[in-house]
Amino acid sequence: MHSAVFLIEFGAIILGLGLLGRLAGRFRFSPIPLYLLAGLAFGEGGLLPLGASEEFVAIGAEIGVILLLLMLGLEYTASDLVSNLKSQYPAGLVDFTLNALPGAAVALLMGWGPVAAVVLAGVTWISSSGVIAKVLGDLGRVGNRETPVILSILVLEDLAMAVYLPIITALLAGVGLAAGSVTLAIALGVAGLVLFAALRYGRVISRFVSSDDPEKLLLVVLGLTLLVAGIAQQLQVSAAVGAFLVGIALSGEVAEGAHTLLSPLRDLFAAVFFVFFGLHTDPAEIPPVLLPALALAAVTALTKVATGYWAARRAGIGPRGRWRAGGTLVARGEFSIVIAGLAVSAGIQPALGPLATAYVFILVVLGPLTARFTEPIGTRLTARLAARRTPPPPVAPEPDALGERVEARD
Repeated sequence: MHSAVFLIEFGAIILGLGLLGRLAGRFRFSPIPLYLLAGLAFGEGGLLPLGASEEFVAIGAEIGVILLLLMLGLEYTASDLVSNLKSQYPAGLVDFTLNALPGAAVALLMGWGPVAAVVLAGVTWISSSGVIAKVLGDLGRVGNRETPVILSILVLEDLAMAVYLPIITALLAGVGLAAGSVTLAIALGVAGLVLFAALRYGRVISRFVSSDDPEKLLLVVLGLTLLVAGIAQQLQVSAAVGAFLVGIALSGEVAEGAHTLLSPLRDLFAAVFFVFFGLHTDPAEIPPVLLPALALAAVTALTKVATGYWAARRAGIGPRGRWRAGGTLVARGEFSIVIAGLAVSAGIQPALGPLATAYVFILVVLGPLTARFTEPIGTRLTARLAARRTPPPPVAPEPDALGERVEARD
């Protein structure tokens, strides 16, 4: 009976996602907000809470994030990554300054203390790699000139999480930074080792994975990705970072074949991820913190647009690409929820969890919209400002009637 209920629930979820995706496609709109609303309807406090299939949905959601980052990594080589990171590290510093400080300031203004300020700074700082990867694919922008800039910022944020998460874990446990130094050293070492292997032995890894049989290629690539992601997460490094580095380690025909085979799986599990996010949002907890969450979302949406615009301008991207880069970076998601969850489990501040959930939900819905519409809106505003700054051409004074008659007689 339990198995039958599970099949009915999960089958209904997949069927509903397919119908929502078709509806979004008809209106040429990203389906992500619809997936999130579906999760909200079937989550805690929703219209029809799920039971038997929730654990499976949680596992599917984690696989979805891993596949999203793997597919994004397949689009670039290791040398591309290193060159972009070398050129874009100032953008990472700007990203941290503009987007972490508002969260810390709000926590301090609300009297939550320095530890909660560090937590909320992380919530507002980190963009959602999963949402942004999906949006780039939906809008057909993976090959755009500004996409490497966006990718560099996301990778810098993900790598920064290898440092941030051990620190925040130590602070929440009340043991100080020194006690977390071993975990931090392990995290940094693992991230550096995987990146070194991708750079130095990328061709060897590609030859090992390569196969003319699509079935064998799919199994090896998927198994290797999940294995590396699991090991990375076990060692306090983001599973998303591990999956992304596996993607950049594969190149040539292997990358092309893996991309073709894994695209349907990515789309399926990515949709499950967004539903899972909505499942764990109780609608009753949102209204009390809605106003501060809206204010914080508005401020940090603008700061993310400014971050992307500045980084793309620094990379020599044109005005349209700058606006696209800024609008794409707005979404927050999986990392922000993980950070807030750590704080809630530690009992730091009861209101922090609902505020973070409402904040992330607002921006994960707003993110696909800003990615799509920031460019036309920004272009129009820039054109209007330029028109106002340009002085009107001088107008020659009209001769009076007497002057005209005199000139006519002469």
